[in-house]
Amino acid sequence: MYKAVLADAGLTGYRPFFRDIQFLLALLVGVFVWFEMWFLSSNLLPVFLVQNSFIFFLSVVLWQPFLEELLFRGVVQGQFRLHNWGKEKRWGITRANLFASLLFVLVHFIYHSPLWAIAVFFPSLVFGYFRDKYGSIYAALALHVFYNAGYFLLGLLKMV
Repeated sequence: MYKAVLADAGLTGYRPFFRDIQFLLALLVGVFVWFEMWFLSSNLLPVFLVQNSFIFFLSVVLWQPFLEELLFRGVVQGQFRLHNWGKEKRWGITRANLFASLLFVLVHFIYHSPLWAIAVFFPSLVFGYFRDKYGSIYAALALHVFYNAGYFLLGLLKMV
């Protein structure tokens, strides 16, 4: 029984994704977005407190992506995927992914500016795409960690 729960949450069935061209392109897009944030929209970058930077790093780069992927791609999208309506696709995106991404945005309104909360919609769709493609959250989690690491590093560079 617990295996079914883990599978529904996307915590089983690891398949290698690091050689997947779509995954590699998603990583590359992250790098371009970081440069765009740096050069064109630096007001979107975070300003970090210097104290406890390591704790903040662990939170932003590891803890938050893990919890968010477990909740939104694992549990929410996983439960939506169990229904026929959640499996329906348009432009390669399942309804389960779309609704999980909308919830992801709504939660980001609590802690972020409206512009920043809306900006997480497209990365969320990418994370959800890989959740659907691989049937697990591992590729989505790796991308989320990578994206947040760049976000964190740009914030540190902004302080210099």
